[in-house]
Amino acid sequence: MNKKLIVLTGAGISAESGISTFRDANGLWRNHRIEEVASPVAWHNNPGLVLEFYNLRRKQLFEVNPNAAHLALVSLEKHYEVVVVTQNVDDLHERAGSRNVLHLHGELKKARSTRDPQRVYELKHWELKLGDLCELGSQLRPHIVWFGEEVPAFQEAVQLVAEAGLLLVIGTSLQVYPAAGLLAYAPAHCRIWLIDPTATPGYAVPNLTTLREKATTGVPSLVSSLITEATKEN
Repeated sequence: MNKKLIVLTGAGISAESGISTFRDANGLWRNHRIEEVASPVAWHNNPGLVLEFYNLRRKQLFEVNPNAAHLALVSLEKHYEVVVVTQNVDDLHERAGSRNVLHLHGELKKARSTRDPQRVYELKHWELKLGDLCELGSQLRPHIVWFGEEVPAFQEAVQLVAEAGLLLVIGTSLQVYPAAGLLAYAPAHCRIWLIDPTATPGYAVPNLTTLREKATTGVPSLVSSLITEATKEN
């Protein structure tokens, strides 16, 4: 059995830890469309507003903890070769104990130079301010993939999915591309589970089992079954 197990997670798994998806109020934040505070144009026009938006998200992140779904996924690592590919910018997978996490859309607790994108810095507190500079003297920006920007890690994610024997898709609407298209790269033999109360792929997906459950109930149950299966194989 191919024991390469890829987990694709979205906002739904983090929402159960109390993190707002910022799309709950019709995609608005303080009367701004999310794209108006999370895009290169927004950064150019009003960097202070963009920093405030991410500061509040970061502050919230420091106040929440991983949930049962995050923790259950960690236990799979004793039996499978697990890589978590997440659309989320929080660090809840890492804090739960997941050792291999690929962030498609960046990381909230990091900042990077606006002059040299390779200069990335860990943030020890929740606030990033105008005037916070890198060594080159340029303003630091959130280490986030904004609307209209390329997703640098996407090709790595494609390769991971293409080699998977099992694929778990958790808490994602499957509406945000390119991430929503990752299921199409799964090999024909790959078994796929979708755990979400409402999400449905926008295209045909072979070997798909859909579990209409929240992550905190559906994931621990599925993980238990997969561990039992792996144990019998040994």
